[in-house]
Amino acid sequence: MLEVVADSGLPSVSLSTVAARAGVSQGRVQYYFPTKESLIEAAFDHANAASSARIAAKLGGSPGSASPRQALTVVLTELIPYDAQSLNHLRVRQSFAALALHHEAIAERMRKEYEQLHDDNIADLLRQDQRAGHLSVAQEPGSVARGLVALAEGLAYYVLIGACSAQTAKQNVLDALDRLYR
Repeated sequence: MLEVVADSGLPSVSLSTVAARAGVSQGRVQYYFPTKESLIEAAFDHANAASSARIAAKLGGSPGSASPRQALTVVLTELIPYDAQSLNHLRVRQSFAALALHHEAIAERMRKEYEQLHDDNIADLLRQDQRAGHLSVAQEPGSVARGLVALAEGLAYYVLIGACSAQTAKQNVLDALDRLYR
């Protein structure tokens, strides 16, 4: 499924297309995913789980096993496509975000995911370093978190459409973090 979305976008996803790509019957796909929406949501979940596993591996197990700045760096740069797997994940994520513009259930799910990413993950890491006196800004961590994620995802989109390189996008994110820690 991820490959179908990554190669051709969400409009080309159908139970028959996914079945053909997987080499199984359409009925078998439909048994597990009765609707196109359930298939797309499963692909989104699978891509997010793979991204979380890559983040955990880079951090030696979990965000708590690294310093807040190290965890921020890994989480934010993981939002930039840098290899085939992350490229597929971010194509699926961007496709899912585009679908959310016209599909309220998907939009609600995206809002919840962003709330967790901003408030429970990024902002918590920023608060830790703010309390420790490592941050140069006195801004509210939730606002800073949204800005950092928006920067990384906007740059990811640029990478996906060829407007900038992954290296440039990653460096822009690292530069934004450096400005916070001066």
